[in-house]
Amino acid sequence: MAILEVDHLVKHYGERAAIDGITFTVEQGEIFGVLGPNGAGKTTLVECIEGLRAPDSGSISVCGLDPRRDEAKLRQLLGAQLQESQLPDKLTVGEAMRLYSSFYRAPVDWHELLGMLSLTAQINTRYHRLSGGQKQRLAIALALLGDPRVAILDELTTGLDPQARRDSWALIEALRDRGVTILLVTHFMEEAERLCDRIAVLDAGRIVALDSPSGLVNGVKHTQQLRLRPSAPLDPALLMLLPEVLSAKQSGEELVVRGKGNLLLAVSSLLAREQLAVEGLQIERASLEDAFVALTGHRLATREQN
Repeated sequence: MAILEVDHLVKHYGERAAIDGITFTVEQGEIFGVLGPNGAGKTTLVECIEGLRAPDSGSISVCGLDPRRDEAKLRQLLGAQLQESQLPDKLTVGEAMRLYSSFYRAPVDWHELLGMLSLTAQINTRYHRLSGGQKQRLAIALALLGDPRVAILDELTTGLDPQARRDSWALIEALRDRGVTILLVTHFMEEAERLCDRIAVLDAGRIVALDSPSGLVNGVKHTQQLRLRPSAPLDPALLMLLPEVLSAKQSGEELVVRGKGNLLLAVSSLLAREQLAVEGLQIERASLEDAFVALTGHRLATREQN
């Protein structure tokens, strides 16, 4: 059952269309990812879904509610962690959790939530004394206080160390297992591959691809890459004579060979003819990042603004 429906959504800033006719649905209990280069419209999209911005045309339904018309009702069902948020400097973590709990009819146990996000020790710490990662984890906790049916997480783990990131992933997976629907905006490919059931790739305000992570990867006509260490030096120019080879270069003791078709067999046959053995071989296949670059022509920056 679709719990989020976006139909022909359009949003302009002046002459520029930040969102240009986007349509998609998200099923209950699904983790739906949104990827896109800087300026693709990701944040504008989620702000329209949250009711923070009014679209120019099109419609949005979240749990059967219109984000603008039914704002008060939707607040009880929707949790949102924004890309950037700020609290009063002198507010403590515990005070923030108590205050936000008062906004909901049936909040979760916030002490338990702080424990899950490793923030119990900071319960009496003022906001301005928190590290960037602790502020990010507090924003996640505040988004989940109302036990939402839908949670929108914009750059979920930016600023978190690797262990905190994985703890947050485990929490999101546990929420999904309870039937919570997650809309996840991220630039971490590992995060998208691990968490997302489906991903919408945005570029210039439009969805250019929508599929599972593996489906996006399989749909890309990607060249192969081999990293090999022959038993004796081999001139890369010899490899360039093979029709399967697109490029070949020396990188330290390794040869890095990119190509197509049955590249491994072609390179192996050449080595055999030259009476060389392979002392090391690594085959690098297409990744979600490769698919993203192929679809958008961009690599994701480490920090993005829309």
